[in-house]
Amino acid sequence: MIMLTIGNHTFKSNLLLGTGKFPSFEVQKEAVEISGTEILTFAVRRMNIFESSQPNFLEQLDLTKYKLLPNTAGAKTAEEAVRIAKLAKASGLCDMIKVEVIGCNKSLLPDPVETLMASEMLLEEGFIVLPYTSDDVVLAKRLEQLGVHAIMPGASPIGSGKGLINPLNLQFIIDQSSVPVIVDAGIGSPKDAAFAMELGADGVLLNTAVSGAQDPVKMALAMKLAIEAGQLGYQAGRIAAKNYGEASSPITGMVTS
Repeated sequence: MIMLTIGNHTFKSNLLLGTGKFPSFEVQKEAVEISGTEILTFAVRRMNIFESSQPNFLEQLDLTKYKLLPNTAGAKTAEEAVRIAKLAKASGLCDMIKVEVIGCNKSLLPDPVETLMASEMLLEEGFIVLPYTSDDVVLAKRLEQLGVHAIMPGASPIGSGKGLINPLNLQFIIDQSSVPVIVDAGIGSPKDAAFAMELGADGVLLNTAVSGAQDPVKMALAMKLAIEAGQLGYQAGRIAAKNYGEASSPITGMVTS
């Protein structure tokens, strides 16, 4: 397996796992552990990070095993995203931030202009910046030119489970990027995660596909194995697709009647 490097951090696992919507802290903990992930992401606005009396999933985990990736979910403007990121940094959680600025309340697709502005502002503040974007090839280029540390294009709308609806654009982004590309949002099943890695993605971030599964723990393991299989398949190099069949056994030297 190829390790995932983001900024000055290196990880053995290529799976990034969200922490919302699990049926219980106990299920969440078990799913996190079996997934093999080393990066946990969460919405700063949904965390009572300064209120010790409130339930906190972080208390259930051995945080020496994980790198935390706070995100700016809930932000509608670049300025709001920066404020949320600074709040996370002030709490001492991590120097990485997932920039998430939603521009459409119905589709939950990100705002490209505000995302670009927020990323630039946070880079100036010294953050390790991972922007969540649509599968916009040009926007990915612009973000990389700014100096972001990874690109996180969505496979499909957040929580939709539709999988990779535009693999061609994802392929364009992956092929042209010199920073890690982490496919984020819309993953529904292990086949989606494997497909993303087969395209050459450096990682996959998912949440609902695991937390909303009938058995989140089994699904977390399935996602881990799918990502490993997808990356190995990409490294191995698949055969070319053809319109007609081709015998797998040679016909030369066959005995004929």
